[in-house]
Amino acid sequence: MKSLAPLPIAGVTSVVFFGTPEIAVPYLQALVSNNIAVEMVVTRPDVRRGRGRDVSASPVKIAAQKLGIRVSHEINDVLTLANESQNLLGVVVAFGELISIDVLSQVPMINVHFSLLPRWRGAAPVERAILSGDGKTGVCIMRVVEKLDEGEVFDRQEVIIDDSDDVDSLRKKLNEVAVKMLLRIVKLGFSTGTSQTGEVSYAKKIKTADLLIDWHEASNQILRQVRVGGAFTFVNGRRLKIVRAHTVPKKSQEFKNGQVYELGKSSCLVATGDGALAIEVVQPEGKSEMSVEEWLRGARLDAEAIFGAPN
Repeated sequence: MKSLAPLPIAGVTSVVFFGTPEIAVPYLQALVSNNIAVEMVVTRPDVRRGRGRDVSASPVKIAAQKLGIRVSHEINDVLTLANESQNLLGVVVAFGELISIDVLSQVPMINVHFSLLPRWRGAAPVERAILSGDGKTGVCIMRVVEKLDEGEVFDRQEVIIDDSDDVDSLRKKLNEVAVKMLLRIVKLGFSTGTSQTGEVSYAKKIKTADLLIDWHEASNQILRQVRVGGAFTFVNGRRLKIVRAHTVPKKSQEFKNGQVYELGKSSCLVATGDGALAIEVVQPEGKSEMSVEEWLRGARLDAEAIFGAPN
């Protein structure tokens, strides 16, 4: 059985960076601006746009090319690099692909993960933390092992989740903490890590079913779906995304769940399981985002309308 490559005890001089989406770009830029030699960037392959032959490079690839860093789409290319570079460390930030033990036995790697492990291992820890109503989350700098997010933790910091946080604002807070943590550990090196303890939970990718609003649910739970982004419902047979909203108490119990509770020229309140949701910004099917006032001018909504699954 192959063992993991040893992590450097002292500071690191050479890094191979694994990342793909926009959220990973600040980490790459921070390593370079702090005089850490990024020998190579490994990112997911370019993706085809629409039905044509045009392809789009990942945000990390675009950033690496601007910085003059060699880019590869093949994980195994780091094996050649490992033979050429001493004291090499792999840094993984939202790469989106598992790394085999064949590579991990040659190149030690760490991962920046947005949760307090072992809670929310997996692909969507920020979204799942919000959907579950967690009061806090955090950042863990952990060792990459063959199994998903099970490595020992070298640094950990908690971050409070405010009731107003959506995915973007929470990721911004986590990024501000995580970039500093990464730079510190890369420069100083690694002491003994801490094994993960506690209840394990998995942050599965967000699916369409997770974002379909059930108006029988409590207002706060529906608002969490809105905060994650992409929450939707149907009204008058048309799909409607709710982009921004807030909760209000419901004074009367005579309204059905999903029924229009209060309607004005610039306001639309929908009854929920324990209150009401005041809609602020929407995106109608096939259109751009707009204020609820703008939407109501053309929606032909009346007080008898019911929000919910399509007929």
